[in-house]
Amino acid sequence: MKIVVDGFGGDNAPLAVLKGCEMAVKEYGVELIVTGDEKVLRKTAADNGISLDRIELFDAPGVISMEDEPTSILKEKSDSSMAAAFQLVKEGKGGAFVSGGSTGAIVVGATFILKRMKGVKRAGLASIIPTANGCYLLMDCGANVDCRPEILAQFGVMGSLYMQKIMKVEKPRVGLINIGSEETKGGELQLASFAQLKKAPVRFTGNVEARELPKGAVDVAVADGFTGNIVLKLTEGMGSLMSAKLKEIFSGAVGKLAGAMVLGRIKALKKSMDYTEYGGAPLLGITSPVIKAHGSSNPKAFMNAIRQARDFAQANLTSEIEAAVRSMKESGETAE
Repeated sequence: MKIVVDGFGGDNAPLAVLKGCEMAVKEYGVELIVTGDEKVLRKTAADNGISLDRIELFDAPGVISMEDEPTSILKEKSDSSMAAAFQLVKEGKGGAFVSGGSTGAIVVGATFILKRMKGVKRAGLASIIPTANGCYLLMDCGANVDCRPEILAQFGVMGSLYMQKIMKVEKPRVGLINIGSEETKGGELQLASFAQLKKAPVRFTGNVEARELPKGAVDVAVADGFTGNIVLKLTEGMGSLMSAKLKEIFSGAVGKLAGAMVLGRIKALKKSMDYTEYGGAPLLGITSPVIKAHGSSNPKAFMNAIRQARDFAQANLTSEIEAAVRSMKESGETAE
C-alpha cells in the first residue's frame, strides 16, 4: 500500500514535506506518492540532499492556498497537488491521504472526491491533544460548525474506535464538552446529544468541562466544530504562552543554572506536549484514511502524520466505523 502525500500542503512545503517523507521511508519502510510540480519537487530534493528512494512523484502543477475557496478543489483547482492526491486515492493507487494544506479544501475534497462512508452524516476532524497523563481525541475541531445531536453521537462512536484501534486505549471514555458536568446543563444541542450518547455503543461518562480536559478526564471529547475549534485554539495558545514563560524563567545566569539542574524533566515535559509526536488530525467518516497535518508542520510532524496514515489504513478502521454506524441505525440509536 502506498500513502499519497500532498507535496505543496503546508506553510513549509515542499521542503518540510519531502524531508518528512524521506524520514518516514527510513523509519517505517513505507512507499509514498508525492504530488505537486514535479520539477520543483525534484530540484528541492536535489538541492537539499533528500533521497527519493521509495518516493514516486506525480506531476500536479496547481496549488490551493489558504485564501482560495475550499470548493475550488473541485473545479478551478482540480489540477492542484491536493486534488491530485485525492484522485490517486480514489483510483486505488494509494491507500491513504496526507496533507498540511487548507482544512476547508481537505474536508470538501474528502467529502466529494473520496465520499463519506454509508450512513455517516458528517465527516469529523479529530485532533489528538496532549494531557497530564497521555492524550485525548477532540472531535469535531472545526470541520462542522453546526451540528445535530445524531452527528455528535456518531462523532463519539468514530472517535472511540479511533482511540481504541490506533491509540490502543482499551475502553475509551467518551465525554460531551459542556458548561457543567450535570446532565441538565447546556443548550438544546447538548441536552439532546447527551441523550443520544447515553444510548450509543460507547463508554459515555457524561458531560465534561473544558478545564478537566488537560487533566485527562476523558479519552474522547465530543463537540460541534465551533466549540471544538475554540477549545483547540485556546489549548494551542496556552501551550505557546507556557513555553514562552518557561524560557523567561530559565533565562539569565541564575535561570540557566537552575534550568541545567532540571533539564531532563524539561525535555520530557516538552516532548509530552509536542503535537509533532502525534502527527496530524484524522478526518473520520471518509471511505479512505485522511490525515490533516498541522499547517506549520516540520519534517518530524509530516513523518508522524505518514505513520498515522499507515496505522489508520492497516487497522481497517474505515470498515469498523461503517459497521458501527450501520449497527446504530439498525438499533435506532440515532435519529434520522
